[in-house]
Amino acid sequence: MRWQSQTLGVDDGAFPGLDRAGLVRSVRTPEFDGITFHEVLCKSALNKMPESSAMPFRWTINPMRGCSHACRYCFARGSHEYLELDAGRDFDSQIVVKTNVVEVLRRELARPSWKRETVALGTNTDPYQRAEGRYALMPGIISALGESGTPFSILTKGPLLRRDLSLLTDVAASGVGVSVAVSIAILDVALHRRIEPGTPTPAARLALVRSLADAGFDVHVMIAPIIPLLTDSDAHLEAIIAEVAAAGASTAMAFAMHLRGPTRGWFLNWLAAEEPKLVPRYRELYVRGGYVTPAYRDWLRTKVTPLLDHHGLRSSRSIGPPPAAVEAPDPTVAPQLTLFG
Repeated sequence: MRWQSQTLGVDDGAFPGLDRAGLVRSVRTPEFDGITFHEVLCKSALNKMPESSAMPFRWTINPMRGCSHACRYCFARGSHEYLELDAGRDFDSQIVVKTNVVEVLRRELARPSWKRETVALGTNTDPYQRAEGRYALMPGIISALGESGTPFSILTKGPLLRRDLSLLTDVAASGVGVSVAVSIAILDVALHRRIEPGTPTPAARLALVRSLADAGFDVHVMIAPIIPLLTDSDAHLEAIIAEVAAAGASTAMAFAMHLRGPTRGWFLNWLAAEEPKLVPRYRELYVRGGYVTPAYRDWLRTKVTPLLDHHGLRSSRSIGPPPAAVEAPDPTVAPQLTLFG
């Protein structure tokens, strides 16, 4: 009887802001304990970046909003507030799913005005988070992009991408540009469980890097964010960069954690509860706002650059804060700040 409340027309207690996002129904299942999926019908799949953006792409696709990875530091948390959901636990547990995104995307890619510019996935929340296992939106998105000749990039923490590896390989073999990147911020398993409680293990993500490299992809790894006083020790940086190289990555990028908008309060509240002795130092490091002080950034650069050079992972954009950009309006939510990371 658990499906009874998932029929159309049933009062599901959905949040008011979701009505504006095209809510169809809200779904709860035992397989995803504590998580509610809000299925919406989007009006657009492609989101255009502003002309002033410093990002290396102009278009993004976000098949979902919210993320069960529950990373304490996630910079996309503020996006949930536009749906009258909070940026803390709601972001982790109230997942908005654009169930018609593939159909809408195919329509947009077929327009004569579409210039086949590069499209990025994973700029807001992870397209291969656990919900993708239920909704399987990515195979349709990949196929639509590939069939239209549109180059694209994927950034993920999810080994579920391996399910679509043969499809990605076929698309790349057809001549369509396919770029893949994996995010691995923490190597220590205990710390990972505390800061990224809903994500796959570091070992699983390193294995994903190896699988992608073995399939012939040049894999970029985001060793980010570097969390001050928790993951910036010489031992941790040396170990994680060595593991990334050993897994077959081609390049890597590292930058310090930034704490913008509601993410700042969410992370610092966690820090006060878990690592209270670090709070005064964080006030000093983030005294300027959402980013660490220039002194810390420069200090981190001097530690990371030689390690990336030693392992042959350095590229022109390997060190420094990620470029910020404002997405064009998404019909399912209000405009928001997103960062590639």
